[in-house]
Amino acid sequence: MFWETTKLALHAIQRNALRSFLTLLGIVIGVGAVIAMVSIGRATTAKVTADLARLGSNLLVVRTGQSRMGRPGGASAQAKAFNIRDVEAMRQQLQGVKAVAPLAARSTTAVMGGINWNTSVMGTDNDYFVTQDWPLASGRQFLQGEVRGGRAACILGETVRKKLFGAADPVGRNIRLRKMSCEVIGVLTSKGQSSFGSDQDDVVLIPLRAFQRRIAGNNDVATIFVSARDGVDTAKVQADIEHLMRERRKISRGEDDNFHVRDLRQIIEATTSTTTVLTGLLGAVAAVSLLVGGIGIMNIMLVSVTERTREIGIRLAIGALEYQVLMQFLVEALVLSLLGGLFGIATGLGLAVLATQSMQLPFVLDPSIILIAFGVSALIGIVFGYFPARRAARLDPIEALRHE
Repeated sequence: MFWETTKLALHAIQRNALRSFLTLLGIVIGVGAVIAMVSIGRATTAKVTADLARLGSNLLVVRTGQSRMGRPGGASAQAKAFNIRDVEAMRQQLQGVKAVAPLAARSTTAVMGGINWNTSVMGTDNDYFVTQDWPLASGRQFLQGEVRGGRAACILGETVRKKLFGAADPVGRNIRLRKMSCEVIGVLTSKGQSSFGSDQDDVVLIPLRAFQRRIAGNNDVATIFVSARDGVDTAKVQADIEHLMRERRKISRGEDDNFHVRDLRQIIEATTSTTTVLTGLLGAVAAVSLLVGGIGIMNIMLVSVTERTREIGIRLAIGALEYQVLMQFLVEALVLSLLGGLFGIATGLGLAVLATQSMQLPFVLDPSIILIAFGVSALIGIVFGYFPARRAARLDPIEALRHE
């Protein structure tokens, strides 16, 4: 009996193919939009999380001024800068620390022959490669003598290497940073563009002392990266850093810190939470089109009931039961919504793949959102198809036969 009802519903759909196509188009758009939006949102979350993770494992970032997250007042422009003695104190007095890397940076022009390239020059030491989890593609790291003596040796990011040397090997050759001639001793592996749009490879690393003497003209350290050992609680390391820095910077009890320590794990969690909420909002907005598609199905089914009133009267007059007529129209609405759901899934996945490829995001396939979208499309077919089907089933056979 169910198969016969299904055949009648399919025949009715085929008989009005164009109208049926336009009806299920609303469901196609709704399901496709939900899957595409949620997939793109989750791809963005995965990209941001991966980019932040590439900054280093178990990483804490120490900067001067008050944090803009969770503390009043914003960053303080008058906060005293760190120095190399602060870095050494962290290395000697902190427990569970794998590496402590100082960093000072300034934008300058790198020159090779007749080629100029504006880039970021950073003064640091070999612990930077550990904290940032950033190996070399070629060449070597700084020698201890270069770090202590401030020799003009530099390591290039991949972007700088391409701009200044093209396909040539730069190791052993010299570039000029302002008035300083610098020997290239290595090239960093490529990290690519970050989620925030910056080119992570557009950088030149030199020993901190060389940067302070030849580029900055002071002994300031702007940022300190601290990498905790595996298995060590970063919250404990963060508390130890804050205690040590308050002591070294002579901050009395009750006074606000003039520095802040950020745990990268907390930043990752906050960013993931934000992108998850945005993904949910995008999915909710897209789901509205599913509701519109359901209203379209109800509208067309009501029109269909009106057009086929005489046909319904004949079926009832020759012995068809009310529930059989109800099932016929309900199955017809369900088939329309399920077909729309299937086409919508294919459309949504296709759009998600195209969007992630064009935005250079990882494609994240989530079977649960596909099942939910398909289930909702089926539910819409049942809910919005029921009322027209009930109206058809409750028609008076005599009145239906009289209908013109």
